[in-house]
Amino acid sequence: MTSANSGARQPLHQTIRDTLREEILSGCLPGGSALRQDTLAERFNASRIPVREALRQLESEGLVTHHLNRGAVVKSMNVEQICEMLDIRVALECYAARLAVPNMVERDFDAMDRILDAYQESNELSEWAEYNRRFHLALSAPANNRRLRQLIEEYCLNTDRYTHVAMSIATGKERPQNDHRRLVEACRQRDVAKVVALLEEHIMDTKRELMATARNVEFSQADTGEKGRVNDAAFVRLK
Repeated sequence: MTSANSGARQPLHQTIRDTLREEILSGCLPGGSALRQDTLAERFNASRIPVREALRQLESEGLVTHHLNRGAVVKSMNVEQICEMLDIRVALECYAARLAVPNMVERDFDAMDRILDAYQESNELSEWAEYNRRFHLALSAPANNRRLRQLIEEYCLNTDRYTHVAMSIATGKERPQNDHRRLVEACRQRDVAKVVALLEEHIMDTKRELMATARNVEFSQADTGEKGRVNDAAFVRLK
């Protein structure tokens, strides 16, 4: 996958944003991690202005939050909150699919196929979540509703960082890839009802795997005498 720092030159705040986003989504920056402007400015050899703008954009994506006394931190969610967001994803993405499928043309199918081909070739867990996100956005793009797309992107970002690495470790990429291929085939057939049914099952399967993973972590904590909330670090580090 092309890194945030390669290719055509982009504004510095976008480079900072993309790098931090990748680190948050991969679990390198788990929930609760402090994002100090002075530290980031030194790291990226930048002033605080592009750092501040990068953090503002990450906050708009729901990845970062601001605390009065701590400044910017990586946002954390518990299992219940993640499951609620997955329920919302079902509603948003299934509605988008109903709008999108009738509008799809060959280049839409080709775009989804290219994403899945790259996904299949990748051996990096940290890349799989990004390809998954790109696929779901490509599936909804022909709905031609920018606000709906923004909402879907926000919820994909905020759920994939907690679920996708743990899911990939538990199931590999073959099962989600099979789901994705079946979705593309149903789209080619313009079978709206089938696309919606497959998409709902695909996302709800993620929810079930998440809940099972949380139970396993809780049992492990009980066995070792550890206590505390199951958070994103627990999911990402199930290796």
